[in-house]
Amino acid sequence: MTVLRRRRRLWTDLWQAVLALCLAGIFLLPVYWMVTTALKTTTDTFAVPPVLIFQPTFEHFLAVYTEGPVLKSLVNSLVVATTSTALAVLIGAPAAYVLARFNFRGKADLWFWIISNRFISPIVVALPFFLIARDLRLLDRHPALILVYLTFGVPLVVWLCVDQFRAIPREVDEAARVDGANLGQVFFRINLPLAMPGIAVAAILAFITSWNELMFALVLTSTEARTAPVEAANFMTGFGIRWGPMMATGTLIVLPVLLFALLVSRSLVRGLTMGAVK
Repeated sequence: MTVLRRRRRLWTDLWQAVLALCLAGIFLLPVYWMVTTALKTTTDTFAVPPVLIFQPTFEHFLAVYTEGPVLKSLVNSLVVATTSTALAVLIGAPAAYVLARFNFRGKADLWFWIISNRFISPIVVALPFFLIARDLRLLDRHPALILVYLTFGVPLVVWLCVDQFRAIPREVDEAARVDGANLGQVFFRINLPLAMPGIAVAAILAFITSWNELMFALVLTSTEARTAPVEAANFMTGFGIRWGPMMATGTLIVLPVLLFALLVSRSLVRGLTMGAVK
């Protein structure tokens, strides 16, 4: 019986490994194709059948560098994504703590309103946001994108952090209050460090969402505040698509996020699994 269980376990592990490799291949294939296209010459890019072994070239990255706007757009993306993420965490974390710890009139309605912001399709509110930004003279400026991204980033942070604060025993707060700590000290010195893995996950996801967003950046910017995804899309013109520079720009967009995810992967996994097992 023991031998039979071991064989079943071996076959189960084998099938799980095969499935994991297949899924990894499916998700990594577009990234591989993007990077290889950025490193191919134009002739190799359109070769039929596709060229799998080729001499890498950096001519497309050089073209992106010499054209200038791509590097400026990367800086714009960094400014907008970093600022909107910091403000989303600054607003969302205390809001999540209040929703997790206190009962007050209208709490259920407030919670539903915050979560319902995640249900709205961005295309529905694109025109209203454009009209508001135009009236406030914020078109093609960083604050316009930062404020728009906050409307989606704050609900995301609140949604992810509420359960993190709920997982912290209330007795910890009560013990701190008995020792003379006020509400601010209980939040900043006790609850905030304990909930930091979940807050880190929320910040990472909010940053990635702001970094990769295209539609609002396309509607609300033109030249000065144009972000990297918009700059990549501009390689599609009425005369054709410049696949090489577009894929090179896409690689430059993905690379910082990939490196950032690798650096914080331990905190990301810990935050996502926090509270999964009681």
